[in-house]
Amino acid sequence: MLGWMNDEALRLTITTGEAHYFSRSRQSVWHKGATSGLLQKVVEARIDDDQDAIWLSVKVTGSGASCHVGYRSCFYRALPVGTDAGKPLAFVEDRKTFDPLKVYGDAPNPTQL
Repeated sequence: MLGWMNDEALRLTITTGEAHYFSRSRQSVWHKGATSGLLQKVVEARIDDDQDAIWLSVKVTGSGASCHVGYRSCFYRALPVGTDAGKPLAFVEDRKTFDPLKVYGDAPNPTQL
């Protein structure tokens, strides 16, 4: 997944060993998995050469999935490029790992299904 962090989210991630992010829409820090139980335990953290981006390798608790629409990964579709440009997105995961309605209790955003 791709997420934003502010100073507080980064500090919490480093000190707790669990991923925290900054929600730009809600303007608040959120602990990934606090609602769903799908916590992201940090296995490794790397910083880029400009020290303005962080890469996290995480282990997801529960079902091992982290996508809020039920797939293992948020990146469950491949974008056709080059000679395949214009073709439909290709699903690289053939099934959902969990039912998002049971985990989150509301319908996921249909643009992300």
